[in-house]
Amino acid sequence: MRKEDRRKYIGILTAVLLVFFAWGCSKKEVPSGAETLETVGYTRSQMMVIALTERNRYEQVYTDRIWDAIMEDGDTFGRYLLGQVRTFLENMKTMTLLAKDREISLSSGESDRVRRVARNYYSSLSRSEIEYLGISEEDIVTLYEDYYIANKVVEVLTEGLDLEVSDSEAKVITIRLAETGDRVRAETIYGRMMEEGSDFSAVVRDVTGASPQERKLWRGEEPEALEEAAFNLASGEISPVVESDGMYYIIQCVNDYEMDATRERKTQIYKERKNWAFQQIYGQFENEHRVSISDEEWSQVTFEGGEQVVTSDFFELYQEEFGSQSY
Repeated sequence: MRKEDRRKYIGILTAVLLVFFAWGCSKKEVPSGAETLETVGYTRSQMMVIALTERNRYEQVYTDRIWDAIMEDGDTFGRYLLGQVRTFLENMKTMTLLAKDREISLSSGESDRVRRVARNYYSSLSRSEIEYLGISEEDIVTLYEDYYIANKVVEVLTEGLDLEVSDSEAKVITIRLAETGDRVRAETIYGRMMEEGSDFSAVVRDVTGASPQERKLWRGEEPEALEEAAFNLASGEISPVVESDGMYYIIQCVNDYEMDATRERKTQIYKERKNWAFQQIYGQFENEHRVSISDEEWSQVTFEGGEQVVTSDFFELYQEEFGSQSY
């Protein structure tokens, strides 16, 4: 499986995991000789709910052929995803321990809402699904409570930190970019663009034989010289020739402020800052409170069998109720 395909598959898993799992689903590196202080404490039934939810969601998109796809390291995708589910459960339990340590808990109102989601999910299961999983409604309540508190602890522990993102930092613009390895051609494009009424795309095609790229641009994406030239342009303006790493560029600014894209970029940067800030707290706690599912316990969790279990909306029902949480 190619690296870009792997990223696509990982994206589907992390899409259902809220802020902290975006970075926390990677395999934890345990220092040599480190002591495991806690066991996870989820039953096989609870672990199978998460595992089969992921199995069914993937099969809906990729069919069951996905499980034999070979990763770059030679492992199958099925074994890889099971490992990700295991890490997810270990991380979630670590988060609940951190919440307990910081005296963060569910309010009565939050608990009522969590129980409502659990009741809705449990009632959606068929009798054959319940029997195969050996699951009770209280088992589901525990999973949802842990998932909720894990997300809440991120918000509470990053509350009050200066994570503000300015418009300037997040600004997104739309440009057309002409690129050539020939300085003379680049200067020819710029010279002709100084003539009144010149059409940028037509001139670039005439000189280079290729159309300019039109795309959105934000800071930190391109070499500094190209970036500065682009962000100093107003809509409709053309940059002089920009040289970077032996290539020559002419930039036309199509839109010097993409409002919706800038808003989305601001949200993305904010989440990245929050993740980084929380990771500093979480990393230290995790080193002192290492949790693990034993190999013996995990060997009972499998994607094989249980064809009567078709449930796939464990996370969807949660997000329908809570959306992007705010405390």
